[in-house]
Amino acid sequence: MRVHQHFHLSYCTNIHPGSDWAETIFHLQDYLPKIKARLCPEKPFGIGLRLSDKASRELAESGLQEFKRWLDNEGLYVFSMNGFPYGNFHGESVKEKVHHPDWTTKERLIYTKRLAEQMAQLVPEGQEGGISTSPIGYRHMYRGEKHEEALAIGSKQLAEMAVFLVRLEKETGKLIHIDIEPEPDGLLENSEEFLMFYRNYLIPAAIKVFSETLDLPADKAEALLKRYITLCYDVCHFSLAYEEPEDVFLKMAKEEIRIGKIQISAALKAHISVNNDEAIWKALSSFDEPVYLHQVTQSINGKVVTYSDLPELLEKRPQFTELRAHFHVPIFLDTFGVLQSTQNDITKVLNYLKQTPVSAHLEVETYTWEVLPAHLKEAMSDSISRELEWVLNYFEKDE
Repeated sequence: MRVHQHFHLSYCTNIHPGSDWAETIFHLQDYLPKIKARLCPEKPFGIGLRLSDKASRELAESGLQEFKRWLDNEGLYVFSMNGFPYGNFHGESVKEKVHHPDWTTKERLIYTKRLAEQMAQLVPEGQEGGISTSPIGYRHMYRGEKHEEALAIGSKQLAEMAVFLVRLEKETGKLIHIDIEPEPDGLLENSEEFLMFYRNYLIPAAIKVFSETLDLPADKAEALLKRYITLCYDVCHFSLAYEEPEDVFLKMAKEEIRIGKIQISAALKAHISVNNDEAIWKALSSFDEPVYLHQVTQSINGKVVTYSDLPELLEKRPQFTELRAHFHVPIFLDTFGVLQSTQNDITKVLNYLKQTPVSAHLEVETYTWEVLPAHLKEAMSDSISRELEWVLNYFEKDE
């Protein structure tokens, strides 16, 4: 749905199971009409669509036009896709497999090209579409020289992806961009690593590939690269990196790199205080579940220390002043008993957007409903609607 004329706002449908197309469309048809009816019954409602590789292949083979007709009939439209998880994202242990196959593989490139082709057919005329993607790969798979090798291979493939998007826009008139999503223990974790990769790997790779395939000089190659390869600003992930939103947005503006999408999400937070340390460890333990990675970070003298998952933290039980956990908790809450959330970073982002609309695509991404502690669970459609209403209400404040 449109907000403030500048923004498209929705939620990411990775919240719903979708191992194949049949399962994906079942949940879309079950939830989307109800949520639209509650939030904007008279206006079009946008979707942040998530398709697994299998679902996207099945959709390409048989159902894309039928899906588009259903969207049109229901007053729905696609403006964003989540191309980060390649395989199943529910009902089994995902953990570090969420990165596989990564940007060192042809499978990732083929999958992302297919998503872009589908997005070009689904996004309405006059609008652009964005696809968020992995921060190249999982850091712990690439040690030493392998780290640099992975970045080099990933940059070449993303440069090839950019050439593909240039041609796609010429053929369809649709601008589709790939939004790289830094996260803890990704090969790209924060803004500095993202910019280092962009400057030292991606731009040189693009200059070479654009010269060989499109016969373009270096300055035009770099300009086109920045049109098609952008940053996905996941609020939770940058909170875990202890970065201020305004600082990141200004860095990207200085480098003329676009913010393709903002994922509105909150991390779990713990503050130590007198006589409640055992209560905090007990509360953190209640969020330890086997499906997703829940990296935990703390800032020590300005340096971010990362624990690879909640079990590592719970085993070590380090001394701390504040911990932040990669658990996408509901954004409309700022406290969870003795724990808190990084909701304040979301409000900083929304306040900044009111003055400087750095991205048109806003996507709420709380995907952990099914693994939340029982006392935090509600009916899914109510939970999704409540999150979107919280964002809408915040935009309407002080007007």
